[in-house]
Amino acid sequence: MNNPDIGKLILRLALGLMMLLHGIDKLMHGVSGIAGMLTSHGLPGWLAFGVFIGEIVAPLMVLIGFQTRIGAGLMVVNMLFAILLAHAGQIFTLTSHGGWGIELQAFYLFTAAALVFLGGGKYVVKN
Repeated sequence: MNNPDIGKLILRLALGLMMLLHGIDKLMHGVSGIAGMLTSHGLPGWLAFGVFIGEIVAPLMVLIGFQTRIGAGLMVVNMLFAILLAHAGQIFTLTSHGGWGIELQAFYLFTAAALVFLGGGKYVVKN
């Protein structure tokens, strides 16, 4: 059975839901930690509110299939910031079980990048 549209749907649902849960956590607990990381790198703290675009708006776009490529692209940018600001020291590390130090962040980044190139498939609200 070859059904790439079902595959794209599963990819969208998995990425969108898992990223959205991170965004909901930030809605509940705030973004002051992210603002602190940004200011420690010489960037304005108000940029931390961009996480709501990358972890709430973009995942919702991907979940429902509304401009999936744009939503996924926003998540790529979000994950690049997350990796560079919070996980840069783990890029070249392995966990105690042999996994990549940033495997979860890399999963989000590369899955979102794949959706940028694949699009949302047939089961979308609007391409």
